[in-house]
Amino acid sequence: MRIALITETFLPNVNGVVTTLCRLLEHLRARGHEALLFAPDGSPTSYAGAEIVPLRGMPLPQYPELRLTPPQPGITPLLRRFRPDVVHLAGVVALGATGRFAAARVGAPLIGAYHTDIPAYSAHYGLGFLRELAYSYLRWVHNGCALTLCPSRATLDDLRSHGFRRLRLWGRGVDTQQFHPRFRSDAWRARVGAQPGERVLLYVGRLATEKKIDLLAEALPQIPNSRLVLVGDGPARTALERRLAGMPAHFAGYLRGTELATAYASADLFVFPSDTETFGQVIQEAMASGLPVAAARAGGAIDLVREQITGALFTPGSAADLRRCVVQLLTDPARLATLGAAGRSVAEQRSWSRVLDELLEHYRIVQRRSWAIRTFPNRSKTAP
Repeated sequence: MRIALITETFLPNVNGVVTTLCRLLEHLRARGHEALLFAPDGSPTSYAGAEIVPLRGMPLPQYPELRLTPPQPGITPLLRRFRPDVVHLAGVVALGATGRFAAARVGAPLIGAYHTDIPAYSAHYGLGFLRELAYSYLRWVHNGCALTLCPSRATLDDLRSHGFRRLRLWGRGVDTQQFHPRFRSDAWRARVGAQPGERVLLYVGRLATEKKIDLLAEALPQIPNSRLVLVGDGPARTALERRLAGMPAHFAGYLRGTELATAYASADLFVFPSDTETFGQVIQEAMASGLPVAAARAGGAIDLVREQITGALFTPGSAADLRRCVVQLLTDPARLATLGAAGRSVAEQRSWSRVLDELLEHYRIVQRRSWAIRTFPNRSKTAP
């Protein structure tokens, strides 16, 4: 197959969308398929054998990993030259309209992957009045797709309740060799300031308002014998550093590769307060590293965290319940180890190879359906 992908975020940015796209391009090459990627300028010129076409855009003020990429000439001619069997919209916002138009012009079926909860984010940045407008626009884009792939049941249910059609569940994989308990390091714990007997709480992700990291700062003083390590960066870092000054907290900044794997494996508990995650890739990475998880009972975490089996869920937005949940987990070290081992076992069942083969089957389905509609227009119709 020939797959064209359109995204508003790619390397050198690091986030769940980029991780998924990199794995997908590698998988397409390994399976003998051809790919063409449209991505923001500043991305590499190619990846895993796929040509990358640069698109002009500007970073969103509070979310520079995503770019506001306006409609621009050239996409349709390049798609026509590439002759895609499927066009894949990878969590796009402004480019959604462009992708829908271009796919229709070249006669290729369109698949949309819903990655980012833009309507929820609008409320976090004081733009709640745009929430319904965001749903309306995204509904128009995704209802023009042959399929919209949702990363979690919570996302699927939310979109269905807002009139989105042709929804399917498609999760994400995790590299259980890259993220593994064997990377646990006492030297790392010493570098982040952990004292003997102190429990290390780890957060990995963007330091931003919508991630609800303020709950961690509120709860930390009431969690005895613990140290918080935050991996990542973002617009809320300065304010958070001021708030956590003098507390047992360490800011590690962005980590990649073995450094990130070591951080996961060397902590004692992964804490994730965000309630806007459509999936939560970092939760899977923590589980693959043998780390039990305390997460807000919302979004993708509901699918990933099995209550009292791989971790525990707390009330979204409640620092008090976050504290209760963490203290309860830390009270029993043997139980903590059991939860971590169970999480590792669950992660081992979610290989990228298996998950991406599921995606290839979705591609084949919409490709066959598109052929049938073109060949027998009076006898074929799009699936409900």
